[in-house]
Amino acid sequence: MSRTEPSSETATAPRERIAAMFRWQARACGSLGSTLYQALLAHAAEDILADGPCADAVAGYEDAPGPDAVALRLAGGVHALVLTGRAPDLARYYPTAGGTVPGDAPDAPDAAEACWQAFRAAVAAELPWVRDWMTRPPQTNEVGRANLLLTGLLHAGRTSPLPVRLFELGASSGLNLRPEAFRYRADGFAWGPEDSPVLLADAWDGAPPSWLAGAAAAQPRIRVVERRGCDLTPIDPLAAAGALALRAYVWPDQAARHARLAGALRLAAELPATVEPVGAADFLAGVAPAPGTLTVVWHSVMRQYVPAEEWTRVESELARLAAASRPEAPFAYVSFEPERVGGRFPFRLTVREGQADPVLLAEAHPHGLPATAAV
Repeated sequence: MSRTEPSSETATAPRERIAAMFRWQARACGSLGSTLYQALLAHAAEDILADGPCADAVAGYEDAPGPDAVALRLAGGVHALVLTGRAPDLARYYPTAGGTVPGDAPDAPDAAEACWQAFRAAVAAELPWVRDWMTRPPQTNEVGRANLLLTGLLHAGRTSPLPVRLFELGASSGLNLRPEAFRYRADGFAWGPEDSPVLLADAWDGAPPSWLAGAAAAQPRIRVVERRGCDLTPIDPLAAAGALALRAYVWPDQAARHARLAGALRLAAELPATVEPVGAADFLAGVAPAPGTLTVVWHSVMRQYVPAEEWTRVESELARLAAASRPEAPFAYVSFEPERVGGRFPFRLTVREGQADPVLLAEAHPHGLPATAAV
């Protein structure tokens, strides 16, 4: 693919901006445990400034807003090349293809440079593929976040121990619409089927909140009688292309996340769930509490992707549902989102039952594990 080279005056500022976004994402990946992406995305930032293949890959995205996650789109597209056998030289450094991360090898400096060169060569050789991939928004459908959803369900179930109707906003492929089928484990705490293919180990950093053990004992099972979600671009987890997209957006050097995803894909074939291709507000307009069930609306790390005017409509629908909540037809709202707290942006789990005030239950790693009980 060729590009018309803009003048330095028109090109420098946009390129500097997108390179800075790549550097930021590199640091973020490193802080979340991916040394592979930390190194590769930092190199990609420099390649963009040097007008290398990565600059061709991101052409047209220089002014994209942060939530578009351009760096993760590029990384996901290249990971998909590896997973489909189209980048064999790079596969030797990707654990998802049986490779070894350079930092884990005895010849780390040489391997790290070879890994980057293989990444860069893959982008150059498969540019049309990568460019097509980058039109898709990143969707990890992070299974670990079900840890927070289960906590919210058990909390709401203490006052409303009823069958659950579960509705998820920004559900992606709907993997987290099956939380009662996962196994959760922490010190002094275990819940869910022991033979579940999805194990959320080390669910809590230290002891879980004192109320949780009692709630889990009182509710050894949660019966979900309806599971529906919405997403503007839903992924079909049962289709080969959908499963590839989900796998490609999970970072290749994070084995536990891939294991959880593999188990969740197995469950998706056993427990049907519906994800509708509509916006959150329109989706909620069709939801109402139902007698004899606990209606739960849940979302995780999706608020930042919703325009302000759309979220105003979402809040109006949530207020309507809260006002309609009754003891015989209760409603609960469970949210796991980043919030500004002083100079920090912790990811916080809150639950609101009916029209009661929201209750802060926990803070957690962005991927859901581990959680820390709120003080």
